[in-house]
Amino acid sequence: MAVSEGANYAPDSMPKPVVEPGEFVFAAMHLDHGHIGGMTQGLLDAGATLKWVYDPQPERAAAFKEQFPQVTVASSEEEVLADPEVHLVAAAAIPVDRAPLGIRVMEAGKDYFTDKTPLTTHEQLAEAKAAVERTGRKYAVYYSERIHVEAAVLAGQLIDRGAIGKVLQVQGMGPHRIGDPATRPDWFFERARYGGILTDIGSHNFEQMLAFTGSDDAELLSSSIGNFGNPEHPELDDYGDAHIALSSGATGFVRVDWFTPKGLGTWGDGRTFILGTEGYIELRKYIDVTTDNGGGQVILVDGEGEHRIKASGQVGHPFFGELILDVLNRTENAMTQAHAFKAVELALDAQKHARELTGRTA
Repeated sequence: MAVSEGANYAPDSMPKPVVEPGEFVFAAMHLDHGHIGGMTQGLLDAGATLKWVYDPQPERAAAFKEQFPQVTVASSEEEVLADPEVHLVAAAAIPVDRAPLGIRVMEAGKDYFTDKTPLTTHEQLAEAKAAVERTGRKYAVYYSERIHVEAAVLAGQLIDRGAIGKVLQVQGMGPHRIGDPATRPDWFFERARYGGILTDIGSHNFEQMLAFTGSDDAELLSSSIGNFGNPEHPELDDYGDAHIALSSGATGFVRVDWFTPKGLGTWGDGRTFILGTEGYIELRKYIDVTTDNGGGQVILVDGEGEHRIKASGQVGHPFFGELILDVLNRTENAMTQAHAFKAVELALDAQKHARELTGRTA
């Protein structure tokens, strides 16, 4: 599926139910980011039952109902949170509002599934951790660039099988396209509300570094941010990078930006490079430029030779089924809470300590 902006990207549906209809009920609310569509579809494909939607802007809830006609539009957030049938609330609020919303959800006895970035400050992280401890509920995160991309799912499986030996370095490239700035909401350009580029879209890459290296901790070595091409929006970071050292002994590097050219056939040429002691992997997630291969490409070079694998339609997105079973069984197979929080902690550290670059191009 090719779209012009990442905010509206969602992979094709791949049903693989792990529960019977009505066994796992969820709701969607606060639909500020288009990722809510992918989050919802992923849960539906895994067998979940969508009961409610709520948004303070009725037109957004109505548009959501057009996409998912089985849903009932709630009159308030409270109506959703008071429903004892609801196991989990999925939400894609404005980033600065995600932690307060999650705490309300967890205190109502529901598990929470939020779009990335899951929060925007170290203070919110501390509050979210305390709420998880206090309520015993889950604060799950839609780090979609790994959990909802088959090339990344397959890469993880190959690494787990020892295909490239011990992972030494992960490099993640996360370019995005702004599109028409007039179509973006005000909060998109306000750093206090979106969190900064390394906190926001960079959080995907920190999560991948932890996952692909099998690390549970990491240290920030350096980071940078800049506004090179959008002087009319001075609080927008349109470029960011960071370098970390992981507890496994590996290193990680991320580069994120808003400079996808108009000529690219999709919203961003997301790529990941994974170096191991016995081989390496390159992921061409959304497009394989100058070819007709499409996205979802896994390039593996190992002791046996050179391999190009088309991952799309092959391995699915097991995170969603695992998350549903984790909620029902109180397990942590989809993603541990410590992992979800560590990824955003690294993103927050990188944003907070970033050197601000100069040298505008416009």
